[in-house]
Amino acid sequence: MKRLLFLIPLFLLSFPSFAQNALPKSRPIRADAPAGKTYVYKESAGKPRNMELYFPPGHDAKKAKVPGMILFHGGGWSGGTLSQFRIACAYFASRGIVCATAEYQMLSGADAKKLPPGVTKKRVCVTDAKSAIRWLKQHSAELGIDPQRIITGGGSAGGHISALATLNPGLNDPADPKDIDTSVVAYLWFNPAFEQSDEKDAEIDILRHVKSDLPPAISFFGDKDTWKKGWDTAFEKWQKVGNKSIDYQIAVGQTHSFFNKDPWQTVTLIAADRFLVKQGLLTGEPTLKGPANGEKLIPSP
Repeated sequence: MKRLLFLIPLFLLSFPSFAQNALPKSRPIRADAPAGKTYVYKESAGKPRNMELYFPPGHDAKKAKVPGMILFHGGGWSGGTLSQFRIACAYFASRGIVCATAEYQMLSGADAKKLPPGVTKKRVCVTDAKSAIRWLKQHSAELGIDPQRIITGGGSAGGHISALATLNPGLNDPADPKDIDTSVVAYLWFNPAFEQSDEKDAEIDILRHVKSDLPPAISFFGDKDTWKKGWDTAFEKWQKVGNKSIDYQIAVGQTHSFFNKDPWQTVTLIAADRFLVKQGLLTGEPTLKGPANGEKLIPSP
């Protein structure tokens, strides 16, 4: 019954109002991009978990069936806020995608210490991310989304969470609808945080879930990022199993979370836009302009 209550905001809202948080194509995306429309997609650990949604200009959910995107913030599986991807969500909404960014349960240090051996604090994050993806699909008709064209991704811990939420068949919330899966058609990964210590917990170890049929993905890393080693190990394994769907882009001289600020925020968003055009999920050219200093991403060999 609790899940039914979360539907109330959808039915009370008029469809034309969905576009109120989208930015027109002609308006630049600024650092103060507003919060999206807030929805509660579940409760976990006794707290509501919020998702902010952004809609394309003039979006008519009764007629439209556009791709959907959901991005997860970073913060070491114990911090971070929805503000990290508001600019990205506003931009991709202006390009025609219904975009969301979702929060998730994070254990305190004290709670993490109470976990049994072999279980890490990252599990609860993945479980909520799976619920968020399912919620987006479950309400696709009301939102004007094509549930068969869902994109996901995130930054740092959020990149890790998005990967495990879609690639690990376990860690499901028993309250989630069992007939809705968490499969996606593409990934936007901003220095996803994979680390060797994850091998202690098979449920959150990306190396246990690497397969050749990964949907198309683009991944951004600074070459000075200390987390790059974990990503490189996973990327190498994907290559060994025959996967060729990952577009790996490197920012020379940059460290972790370089994508959060301009000029690199704009650079990565333009690259992600062009990647989505190649996948048939967007059309046309990016509406953002590249930085004047000519910062560029370098494709990994």
